[in-house]
Amino acid sequence: MTIFSVETFIVKPDKLGEFTPVLKKFETWMKKHPELFKEVKSLKVFSHMLGGNWGGYVQMWEFENFADFEKSMNKSMKSDVMTKLTAEFASLIVAGSYSSMIWNSVP
Repeated sequence: MTIFSVETFIVKPDKLGEFTPVLKKFETWMKKHPELFKEVKSLKVFSHMLGGNWGGYVQMWEFENFADFEKSMNKSMKSDVMTKLTAEFASLIVAGSYSSMIWNSVP
């Protein structure tokens, strides 16, 4: 059963210009290390266009099942690059705005 790891957060207003380069750095790293992300079926990042909180983002990772999610996260989180990117990302978001959820598809 397909699952989605859904992360929501708000980028600090004064850091919006720094967010896209960090996101691009992460995407480039993912492409250079496909072995760490072979379980990821898709990854999409959305920004709020109307309504909601200004500077809000949603990031959705799609996996075949929860076991694939765990396997992918365990591999990628062991990387020094991921540790650095995670810290850089955390410095750009509003404290307390980050949330992470696992959603499953409805048959």
